[in-house]
Amino acid sequence: MTSFNLTDTQASKISSTLTKLRHQMGAPAVGMVLTLVVVCDEAGQYDSVRAATDAAREHPSRILVVIGRDPNEPNRLDAELRVGESSPGEVVLLRLYGQLTKHAESVISPLLLTDTPVVVWWPGASPDVPADDKVGKLASRRITDAHAAKDSVKAITGRSGGYVPGDTDLAWTRLTTWRSLLAAAFDQNVGKVKKGIVEASPGHASAVLLASWLSDRLGAPIQVGESEGPGLTAVRLTLASGGELTLTRSDARLATLSRPGQPDRRVALARRPTSELIAEELRRLDPDEIYASALRHLANGTK
Repeated sequence: MTSFNLTDTQASKISSTLTKLRHQMGAPAVGMVLTLVVVCDEAGQYDSVRAATDAAREHPSRILVVIGRDPNEPNRLDAELRVGESSPGEVVLLRLYGQLTKHAESVISPLLLTDTPVVVWWPGASPDVPADDKVGKLASRRITDAHAAKDSVKAITGRSGGYVPGDTDLAWTRLTTWRSLLAAAFDQNVGKVKKGIVEASPGHASAVLLASWLSDRLGAPIQVGESEGPGLTAVRLTLASGGELTLTRSDARLATLSRPGQPDRRVALARRPTSELIAEELRRLDPDEIYASALRHLANGTK
């Protein structure tokens, strides 16, 4: 991996330097399939870059990391370029000072790969309406994470008002395995669900979303209950025919699926790292209608 620093630079200089580095290494950028823009602060950039780089092994990308620094300093753009022979793409850390902190889109636009999708990810604080954000407007896919908010339940509940096709949230992505297992449990007829409960540690955004999705799909009231965690721990669905369908997780790896009249089954339900969540979202760049429906149902239930 080659690292190259540019101080008080411009986007055109960054672009030409990337091309020069790639040609020096004999690795042109034609293999990259998208631009991933990561908007974060200095404290969160290390973990964010690591997750984005790991995700790029499946989706070779130009990763532009936008780090807003002191807005009171004179206008300046510093860049750190990372290109490697075995790297699946390029990583550019952009540190913005002064008025540039309010106009990141002007720095990013010339660095976007042509004729490829643009995805923006906010690992930490995110705009209330991502599609109205200046950087968000550049993207066809916008990824937020309600779990990064001080009140994650309030954050995910508020997503519905500003939802635009292409929006998604990692609080939803974390539910993929839960949703798959629960959907598979209904492959065999278990009858109508009367009510249910999703149990999780207090203030868990994913639990609220899962309850909303289940209620929307099953046409039954699904509550959210508190547990000692960590994270999501159980889904308990009361069946009209009697008995319960339950999916319970006591650790971060395995869960137990129980259905009336059948033996309990141990299933894999591991907590996934952020890199896997981002990689999943990069696999599908079309609007997620099921997520949108769950958001609408959640918003309607809170009015």
